Amino acid sequence: MSEQEIPEVRGMNPELAGKCAECDGGGHFPGTRYAGRQDFTGTLTGEFVELGDPTWRWYLMTDLTVKPEQFEGDAVWCLGGNVFLVEDDSVVQ
Repeated sequence: MSEQEIPEVRGMNPELAGKCAECDGGGHFPGTRYAGRQDFTGTLTGEFVELGDPTWRWYLMTDLTVKPEQFEGDAVWCLGGNVFLVEDDSVVQ
């Protein structure tokens, strides 16, 4: 593997599929070198991707009901540990 390749593993966690969740994360402000916190609420698909070494797991959230005004996407990848299930406020790792 070259030093520019990032290890990637894709998977599915069926226990999370269809669960309403909230996540927050940093987002880049276009045209600047700055980022800020952004909040999202939506439905987890159960799909995840693990990237890097050490591994960071990201979960796919769709059907967004809360998102930043300038966010144009219909889905977002959220870092595990920043994802909270609405039904019981537990953290998804």
